[in-house]
Amino acid sequence: MSKVTPGPLHAIRPRLSGLAIWNMCVGFFGIQIGFGLQNANTSRIFQTLGAEVDSLAILWIAAPLTGLLIQPIIGHFSDKTWTRFGRRRPYFLVGAILTTLALIAMPNSPSLWFAAAMLWIMDASINITMEPFRAFVGDNLPEEQRTTGYAMQSFFIGAGAVFASVLPWLLSNVFGVVSTAAEGVVPLSVKIAFYVGAVGLFSAVLWTVLSTKEYTPEQIAAFERARQASLGLQAEDGPEAPARTIQGWMTSGLICGVLGLLGFVLITALNLEKELLILAGFFAGFGLLQIAVGMMQRRSITNAVTEIVNDIFRMPDTMRGLAVVQFFTWFALFAMWIYTTAAVTSVHYGATSTTSRAYAEGADWVGVLFGVYNGVAALAAFTLPVLAKRIGRKATHALMLLLGALGLFGIFAIRDPGLLWLPMIGVGFAWASVVSMPYAILSAAVPDRKMGVYMGVFNIFIVVPQLLAATVLGLILKTLFGGQAIWALVLGAISFVLAAGSALLVKEHRA
Repeated sequence: MSKVTPGPLHAIRPRLSGLAIWNMCVGFFGIQIGFGLQNANTSRIFQTLGAEVDSLAILWIAAPLTGLLIQPIIGHFSDKTWTRFGRRRPYFLVGAILTTLALIAMPNSPSLWFAAAMLWIMDASINITMEPFRAFVGDNLPEEQRTTGYAMQSFFIGAGAVFASVLPWLLSNVFGVVSTAAEGVVPLSVKIAFYVGAVGLFSAVLWTVLSTKEYTPEQIAAFERARQASLGLQAEDGPEAPARTIQGWMTSGLICGVLGLLGFVLITALNLEKELLILAGFFAGFGLLQIAVGMMQRRSITNAVTEIVNDIFRMPDTMRGLAVVQFFTWFALFAMWIYTTAAVTSVHYGATSTTSRAYAEGADWVGVLFGVYNGVAALAAFTLPVLAKRIGRKATHALMLLLGALGLFGIFAIRDPGLLWLPMIGVGFAWASVVSMPYAILSAAVPDRKMGVYMGVFNIFIVVPQLLAATVLGLILKTLFGGQAIWALVLGAISFVLAAGSALLVKEHRA
């Protein structure tokens, strides 16, 4: 059977065993293999296929844009799904199949734009799988076990990324697979790493699909009624009122639309970098979306679009506070993922060509460094629940983010490439917290019946800073720092500090 059966109307989720939590989270090992290969090797593939350093960010835009669109939609529909195979697990499996195919195709890209398209498809597929995994923990664990559940996800995220990040280095340095290739050709070591990763991803997700069970919608509803009663709140059984009046939607939408159009005009008139058009398009598109919701509300039309947009504007105060934290956090992370390869190969290895041996050695070493921070994250994950019990989840997260800031600045300050593993320890502690603590805090503040959609909406606050980073970092580096990628990591360190300060201001909700 595909459901958990503690009794159809039990009001309180039972605690699950360590093995059950382990099985729930194994799939994240596979998901992070995909992300790890993407993060450590995408810039390398793009540069190999002819991309310039200051254009890397815009080529990465596919990933955040895809998550912005996919995650809230998948979250919304998975909340409303129930099949013989469960609620979230069908999405796990479909996404895993698509991601596996994309992993095989990307290193065989015949052109730069084909590679960018494969990145888009890969990220869409990973998001189809990943978003329900976040809600899965909230669905199945009682509130007091959710920090442990998300920490377990953090462990598998770290372990999967270690496996993915060091694969090209292992293949070239241990197994003797060639890590250099002719101009415009992806090295064989990278190709084989993607093939191995594809097998690992699919196998890990399939493990979770086959070894876990889920609560029925009726049981989830019973849990939510009990939660509302424990908080002294009246259960919300009927349809929710719209988040805004029709006039409110129209006014807000018009303001966003005008800002977007004004941005288009200014960017074109002042001949600014074309990447900025993406930000203008984001504002214009969000404005049109709100106007569309207002028009549908006027006609009493309810569908997935109206429900998701209304949920965005109904988000709890806890989620609003976390949004600020996420903005600064993910700006820093995206700066690191885009520019570490370019920074280390140019500053620490003195490489001037992507076909040189120095570039290959530096790029492979970045893979190892990414493996270090993910390995640290896997181990640090087990300390987070303990530390959170002592000083609270907000303070724990702030402390970890400060360690991340020290790590990024350390890459700038240290010039010996052999010592760059030291600052990656700080990044690892930060990453362990980033992929667990905000979700533990959020899961206690949102209704059970909307766990999926709110986990998906939460991704917006990851995507927006990535959009900003992808559109302005290249311009900043080119204008202020002579195109030197190393300065992007300094900006990332500053952003981590701002995220840590914001974390302490979050209004935490406890069930």
